[in-house]
Amino acid sequence: MIGYQTTRELKAARAKYRGQIIPKPALTIMDAETTRLTASDLAARALKAGNAAPDFILPDVHGEPVRLRALLDQGPVVVVFYRGGWCPYCNLHLRGFQRRLQEFREFGATVVAISPQLPDNSLSTKEKDELAFPVLSDVGNKVARQFGIVFELSDELVELYRKFGHALEDFNGADGGRELPVPATFLLDGEGTIRLAQVDVDYTRRIDPDTVIEALKAFKMLKTIS
Repeated sequence: MIGYQTTRELKAARAKYRGQIIPKPALTIMDAETTRLTASDLAARALKAGNAAPDFILPDVHGEPVRLRALLDQGPVVVVFYRGGWCPYCNLHLRGFQRRLQEFREFGATVVAISPQLPDNSLSTKEKDELAFPVLSDVGNKVARQFGIVFELSDELVELYRKFGHALEDFNGADGGRELPVPATFLLDGEGTIRLAQVDVDYTRRIDPDTVIEALKAFKMLKTIS
């Protein structure tokens, strides 16, 4: 099995979208937002390895509540925050976790994906990407805010997404048209302590699922030794 496939897919998508699909004026707006977020130090303020993850209860695609603490009682949990099913990079990243889902399960780990989408739109993402792990709706970004990864979009970017057919209020509800989480992945141990955290204000970059699996292996070895 070829490793780091998701990273290669994301790089190929970035080259395709930036080189062939997205007009230069639109790229200028997107890059300005990334520059602004970098200057804001958002990633530096987000939760990090060693921090305790906040417990939460969020609805799945069928409206059933899912509690983090209940998942942690079964073992490690990988929490993947994504922007929405309208984002091609998010879909590639989620499909990467699906591709490695059996390996995560072999380590007793649960993968959950979280976005600000309404449950019906989360269901569309789950079905489109054929995801066999929980996809949760954090409407209003309440949980993402606790992890420190929420930002408000510029007026220019909101309008650009609307022109691209990605009006955020259609995906996230009437009050969800101006905020998003930056893509982030957190590996939590059974106690809810963050063992690995990746937060990147550049939405085209994500941690590879293989890297998370390597961290799980290392964590399991450490527990065995101790």
